[in-house]
Amino acid sequence: MYIGVAGNIGSGKTTLTRMLAAHYGWTPNYESVTFNPYLEDYYRDIPRWSFNLEIYFLEQRLKDLFRIAHSSETIIQDRTVFEGVHVFVANNHDQGNLSDRDFATYMELFESMVSLVKAPDLMIYLRSSIEHLVYQIQKRGRDYEQSMSLEYLGGLNERYEKFIREQYKGKVLVIDADNLDFENRPEDFALVTGMIDSELFGLFSR
Repeated sequence: MYIGVAGNIGSGKTTLTRMLAAHYGWTPNYESVTFNPYLEDYYRDIPRWSFNLEIYFLEQRLKDLFRIAHSSETIIQDRTVFEGVHVFVANNHDQGNLSDRDFATYMELFESMVSLVKAPDLMIYLRSSIEHLVYQIQKRGRDYEQSMSLEYLGGLNERYEKFIREQYKGKVLVIDADNLDFENRPEDFALVTGMIDSELFGLFSR
């Protein structure tokens, strides 16, 4: 089985991925952030480094998908290639950070490669307001994230909503994350796992 966790920057994807992996005994697959050679350059000069960053992410995510496809374990993935393309790459193109030529080249490569892999059995989407995202980003204090504009985060949020409503065809569980603290409040985490149990195993949430 293959589970994806989707959500904007600061929505709690990585924390939820870690906690669900421990709870269910699933194998976590985390997004390559710490070791991404383009990330700090990207946040300093988004138009200059967008294409480089997105190609690197595409290569990493497709490599992960091929590994997941051949695994006998249940994998839970922190951000999938589908949102990486339809949210982040599309947003960079819309905001003028990717030229039409670079975007077309990227999409041709994506369409060719993604046809060889399967979508998640369940996509868990953490929906968050801009205010919540900003609070979480400031709280975790990554230097390279502090210069992100509200316009950039807002564009990503709009893209996420379109992605979930119109572009992604698989099974989706939407969780409103603003008022949840699943890391520190056991009742909030129990609410989340109850919803997941209902979706995956046909059980009623308690």
